[in-house]
Amino acid sequence: MFTPTTLNPTRKYPVINYIYPGPQGGGVGSWSFRSARSDHQALAELGFVVVVIEGSCNPLRSKSFHDACYGNMAENTLGDQMAGMRQLARRFPYIDLNRAGIWGHSGGGFAAAAAMFRYPDFFKVGISESGNHDSRNYEDDWGERYIGLLTPQADGTSNYDSQANAPLAKNLKGKLMLAHGLMDNNVPPYNTMLVVEALIKANKSFDLVVLPNAVHGYGPYSPYMTRRRWDYFVRHLAGVEPPQDYEMALPNPPNE
Repeated sequence: MFTPTTLNPTRKYPVINYIYPGPQGGGVGSWSFRSARSDHQALAELGFVVVVIEGSCNPLRSKSFHDACYGNMAENTLGDQMAGMRQLARRFPYIDLNRAGIWGHSGGGFAAAAAMFRYPDFFKVGISESGNHDSRNYEDDWGERYIGLLTPQADGTSNYDSQANAPLAKNLKGKLMLAHGLMDNNVPPYNTMLVVEALIKANKSFDLVVLPNAVHGYGPYSPYMTRRRWDYFVRHLAGVEPPQDYEMALPNPPNE
């Protein structure tokens, strides 16, 4: 859990969940102590409590713990995430669960969108970056490894239909930003376009950031996406207007 260094425990702070549900890894990553992880502390300094919660389905525990989502990747540990956030809010009353946000990249992008669609009354603001929203349109070694072979069902659907985000886009209530690099060398951009089309068909308002020459990790476009992500949470979760077009830059190499 990351809190502002100016934390006032008598105030209420919006909470942002960073999620990477795995299943081959989790959101926390190394469980050893590190003073900074990703941009979590930087985001917290903008007036948020940022949490990263490992859920069942993540590795490095028992096999049954890891197997909990086998065949049901759409679970995305979301039940665990919400249970953990509720428990933290009981322990730390300055956490405002009425202003809960979520964001993630790749598998985390899939999970963040799923959270907004499956639990629209809990998560109010979400950012989904480069999500693999439908395993039928992603690498076969991912879907077949963690969902199993595509199997037709009696109703004409398959066991993969219930794992996809697009059919649930009609449930959106909060603010959602989708982002994808058009040169993505891991998750094809049309994964996000499937969700875009579904949102349009459902007449839902959303935001879209397209990075024409960015690969999966965004590379030199990362500062822009980071700024857009911070702005989105500040505006829609904290209710504050961020600075217009604040410029973020990559740090200079050590020899400069």
